[in-house]
Amino acid sequence: MSVKAPSIEDLTRISDSFGMRLSREQIQQFKQIIDPTLASYDRLDQLTEPTLEVKYPDRKNWKPTEKENPLGGWYWRCEIKGAPDGLLKGKTLAMKDNVCVANVPLMCGSRLLEGFVPKVDATIVTRILDAGGTILGKANCESLCCSGNSHTSDSGIVHNPHDLSRSPGGSSTGSGALVAAGSVDMAIGADQAGSIRIPCSWSGIYGLKPTYGLVPYTGIGPMELTIDHTGPMARSAREVALLLEAIAGPDGLDPRQRAGLMPQKYSQALTGDIKGLRFGVVKEGFGLNQPTRSQKDVDDAVREAAHALAKYGAQVKEISLPMHSDGFHIWAGIAGEGILSFMLEGGGAGRHWKGFYPTEMIETFARAMAEHADYLSDSAKLFALTGRYMREQYHGRYYAKAQNLARTLLAAYNEALKDCDVLVMPTTPVKAGKIPPKGCSLAESVQCALEPVPNTCPFNAVGLPALNVPCAVSEGLPVGMMFVGRMGEDATLLRAADVFQHKIFDTPIPQHKAA
Repeated sequence: MSVKAPSIEDLTRISDSFGMRLSREQIQQFKQIIDPTLASYDRLDQLTEPTLEVKYPDRKNWKPTEKENPLGGWYWRCEIKGAPDGLLKGKTLAMKDNVCVANVPLMCGSRLLEGFVPKVDATIVTRILDAGGTILGKANCESLCCSGNSHTSDSGIVHNPHDLSRSPGGSSTGSGALVAAGSVDMAIGADQAGSIRIPCSWSGIYGLKPTYGLVPYTGIGPMELTIDHTGPMARSAREVALLLEAIAGPDGLDPRQRAGLMPQKYSQALTGDIKGLRFGVVKEGFGLNQPTRSQKDVDDAVREAAHALAKYGAQVKEISLPMHSDGFHIWAGIAGEGILSFMLEGGGAGRHWKGFYPTEMIETFARAMAEHADYLSDSAKLFALTGRYMREQYHGRYYAKAQNLARTLLAAYNEALKDCDVLVMPTTPVKAGKIPPKGCSLAESVQCALEPVPNTCPFNAVGLPALNVPCAVSEGLPVGMMFVGRMGEDATLLRAADVFQHKIFDTPIPQHKAA
């Protein structure tokens, strides 16, 4: 392959886009300078780039039949067996379909990537297989992970196993539904605004957005570097702890990971004892009005569940944390321009960071965006339009200010966590809603995509660990309670959740279980 030299017309178009107003003579002079430098790019084509290891090459895979996919939770099926022994021996798992699994198609819920087959395993895939887990397939997800509901995936609608007319929550829709139904023991989700915790809340399972950077994001389709998280989903706090233990820790390839944040033996932290643990029920997480109105039964169930912990030696009190109410706005300032620049304009992987770049996925995504941007879902188009407008009009001011305010928001949470060990609020202000009908209005499509996120997205902006805990059933639907802890203290949340599950409320059983 030889890099094509730019024409005079190419350079004129590019200079005009910058507003440089170069003369034709100047363009010709620049062309004479540029052409010889392209030899460096030709040399790059001759060099072999390092890649990610694929340790377990037996990759039988297939598109699921309707019979084996009643909830629509699977995008693609496979059976990849890992090591004969390990922490996850005997456990079956689904990977969200933005996670690279070598030789298994990846679509990320969007026609933009349909037909793409990665040649590498994400770091967490290798770690799961090394720990003895068996991967049974790719779980359907929302289109480019841009919805907290379950109506945007080009792979098809996913149904809630508690009520097939309801959404299981997104964007890790299939991961939540498959675990809740018992199709797999565990799943991997990714979370930029609540996309692990929302499906866990609506599907009635446990799910952790770990401390930012605790689990490597290498080989996973991102949205925005500073809010990307990936983590475990399962029917018990103990299984979440096991999976976290298997996948956490630095890999040297992910810029989200910082020095000093080391994994722990999370399963050993589940002591069954919460005596003296201090819980702060955050007033501002209840009674929400924007972007959605809280349901009273959800608020009441979470408050009752939180105060029930006092029976087992915990200290529970109501606290006020006013800045939490601005968390959604701060996240929105990051997400609009950030998702545009990093994912939509960045070949699905962004630029300007050191680590592993999925070269083939970047090229595939960028070409598809150039030719078929109309394939984007309504909520993805919202990020594109808002992000481009804000950048053109305000030149990055609000993205920068939101990132700075995220530090102020983190300081407010950290101040509250001096007097509390765990913050408590509803994961989602509402229970699972009806799946929007085909042909619903654009406004309805976008509204329901953002509806579940006001309590979850602030913790993507600040990076604190946050865990969904099923705490009740109301009107036949699960209610989720969110535990939030100090940076790096994921184990505390899991210990508290384990006690809650065994002594107060167990994981609800759905109507529609796997055969």
